[in-house]
Amino acid sequence: MSSLPSPSVADLPPLVRVDPADQVGVALRPLMPGETVNVAGIAVTVVDPVVTGHKIALTAIAAGEDVRRYGWPIGRATQAIAAGAHVHSHNVATKLVGEEPYKYQPTPVSPRPAGRSRGFDGYIRADGSVGTRNQIWVIPTVGCVGRTAQRVAMKAAATAGVEDVLAFAHPFGCSQLGDDLDGTARVLAALACHPNAGGVLLLGLGCEENQLSALLERLPPERRDRIRSVGAQLSADEHGDAARAIAELAEIAGADRRTPVGLDALRLGLKCGGSDGFSGLTANPLIGRAADAVTAAGGTAILTEIPEMFGAERLLMARATDEAVFDRLVVLVNDFKRYFLDHGEPISENPSPGNVEGGITTLEEKSLGAVQKGGRAAVTDVLGYGEQVRRPGLIVLEAPGNDAVSTTALAAAGATLTLFSTGRGTPLGSPVPTMKLATNHDLATRKPGWIDFDAGSVLDDGLDATAEALLDRICAVASGEPAKNEINEEREIALWKRGVTL
Repeated sequence: MSSLPSPSVADLPPLVRVDPADQVGVALRPLMPGETVNVAGIAVTVVDPVVTGHKIALTAIAAGEDVRRYGWPIGRATQAIAAGAHVHSHNVATKLVGEEPYKYQPTPVSPRPAGRSRGFDGYIRADGSVGTRNQIWVIPTVGCVGRTAQRVAMKAAATAGVEDVLAFAHPFGCSQLGDDLDGTARVLAALACHPNAGGVLLLGLGCEENQLSALLERLPPERRDRIRSVGAQLSADEHGDAARAIAELAEIAGADRRTPVGLDALRLGLKCGGSDGFSGLTANPLIGRAADAVTAAGGTAILTEIPEMFGAERLLMARATDEAVFDRLVVLVNDFKRYFLDHGEPISENPSPGNVEGGITTLEEKSLGAVQKGGRAAVTDVLGYGEQVRRPGLIVLEAPGNDAVSTTALAAAGATLTLFSTGRGTPLGSPVPTMKLATNHDLATRKPGWIDFDAGSVLDDGLDATAEALLDRICAVASGEPAKNEINEEREIALWKRGVTL
């Protein structure tokens, strides 16, 4: 989708207030001291210069008082803030401290209607999952053969007879112990079962901790007819053996054909990176609409980046389908907080410098914007890192906020297409189509080679119309139209290493 032309400053309203309880508004254009602006019936005279995406106080806020955006506290005022003043990290601080007690207090979930029937042309796999691509994936067990895997894939790509041959190099698989090694093996095994892979070559070295034989044992029997393996140390010609294995897989996968399926067959990954003050106004709510459409149709949406839920986790906990799901979510959130504290780090060590420059003040504010990607569907399951989707609905997945690690975790969980909102821009991709949604017109106009969809249209056309356009684009990409990360050959994996290195 091409970017819409940027409206002039005169066309833009000056501010937006998300919730009637908010004491702040977000500037939709630069504001200068002395001008009077109006939002939601409130007239306020600007005190400080405020750049686009940053916040301005709509009323006076006392020192120590909660500051609200999205109807929830995003922190506390560290000093008195006058109406019309710039509200940011110089006068607001986080309230997050550590682990918290949570009480199961479910609230009724009112999912949006499924809307008009949509679908895509996908690859139906033996286990009932549906791929959006039909590729051969080369997965090394250890970093020592990562470059070998890349060379093998490059040589085979021109002759394989499938959509593509991709290698996913990484630096791990050896000098790891215990849960750290298990996490690496779980993710690699999960990727080997991905529905976008019509066939998988596992390439081992031989002496690594992440043994090829053990990795093969993790794979279900029904998948193994599309798996081949080569151990480099035992092979007289690992390149030749790998080429023959890929040729065998391509003969099998090359017979696969796209079949019309409904949105219930889609597994949608939900991700944000490089957020700005518009992320919670445009791209993230828009992704939430897409997630609601998919889950309402019986499909799956997967939400991760657990540290970017801190301060907003209760919104998700209240939507757990039952107390068992709630309990697992509580454990996941508090364990992640403990992970920070055990390493001597505050749990609020976020937003990033780019987030702050874009107008996000505290982790609570970032989180309240980020969880909007989950829409308003019920949370049906909670997955550990490296676990795969077990049921449809909105799923919460254990992974950090790091873009490369979390997009890999989404793919390992089974996401066949990922929506990635960004206010700052990034070329990063993952093993699956990774559609970038710009939060604002400017980014979409400046970086058309990165951006798949201009979510700034929400401010022009509204959420409903823009969501319809996004869903059409999702179906086109799921049916085979390449996402920008695929055009740019930006398809990488990154593993979450949590243990010692030998």
